[in-house]
Amino acid sequence: MKEIKLGVIGCGYWGPNLIRNFSENYHTDIKYVCDINENRLERIRLRYPHITATTNYKNILKDNDIQVVAIATPVHSHYNLAKDALEAGKHLLIEKPFTSKVKEAEELVELANKKNLMLFVDHTFIYTGAVKKIKEVISSGGVGDIYYFDSVRVNLGLFQSDINVIWDLAPHDVAIMDYLLTEKPKSVVATGASHTHSKIEDIAYVSINFKNNLIAHFHLNWMSPVKIRRIILGGNKKMIVFDDLDPADKVKIYDKGITLAKTNKKTVYQNRIQYRIGDMYAPNIDNTEALKIMVDHLADCLLNKKTPITDGESGLRVVRILEAAEKSMKKGGIKISL
Repeated sequence: MKEIKLGVIGCGYWGPNLIRNFSENYHTDIKYVCDINENRLERIRLRYPHITATTNYKNILKDNDIQVVAIATPVHSHYNLAKDALEAGKHLLIEKPFTSKVKEAEELVELANKKNLMLFVDHTFIYTGAVKKIKEVISSGGVGDIYYFDSVRVNLGLFQSDINVIWDLAPHDVAIMDYLLTEKPKSVVATGASHTHSKIEDIAYVSINFKNNLIAHFHLNWMSPVKIRRIILGGNKKMIVFDDLDPADKVKIYDKGITLAKTNKKTVYQNRIQYRIGDMYAPNIDNTEALKIMVDHLADCLLNKKTPITDGESGLRVVRILEAAEKSMKKGGIKISL
């Protein structure tokens, strides 16, 4: 018998993926699904006739058998739904971004801690084989001192009606950055532009500064003719390229970089830059679906009282950066301290 009973709120784009993976997991048993759209619920009923479908999420919260509530709804609804779930004594899985405001995220983290409940933020990319491999290389010292984290996430659409391109696309790579880098960010600068009547920014550039000249940059765009999902991470020993759209070699590790060769102090230049051009290799990557690994991790955390890799605190750190980026962008690109 499956030990963990849960309900899923939201059956739009991401909800069905959660439902499928929870249904296939050895420990999780979906008892309810909820959505305000009856057509979406009907599709779930056809595929999973044993699951109770409802348009009122409070029916889930009233059931004492439910231990976990998964929220896969638009970000503007996250805070109220999550607060009600925590107040009802339910552990929580919540879709990214965690909330739309730092204050809301802080309140939810505090409430979960007060009630001794698990808060699990669905930053799915953290559970991909590619990101896990990059983390292994960094942790082993293979990259050395990290100089930069450069992200490009662009495509044509989908234009959102309630959030700008930063809140739509940046959470993925900001969460990856937060997971891979141990340093704490110091400040954020962002610029952006809107090209529609909605005035919602569809292009943005976000820069995050750390200590020791470490810098992270994010290029976000809903108006690109091509789809790109690429991260380049550079260190003094190795450089890594993560191309999520590469079907064969998502991660490539380059033995490339620079070294500073000291010269005679009597010469004009005290240091001379020398280039290191070494080999490239593509490590073997675990191709298990990230969402499956995430659901396995969630079950393990609940059954063995472990802290999730993507807990409420990690979700809060991401929201703090997103909010600062939007504030900077709205004020013409001023520096916002974190």
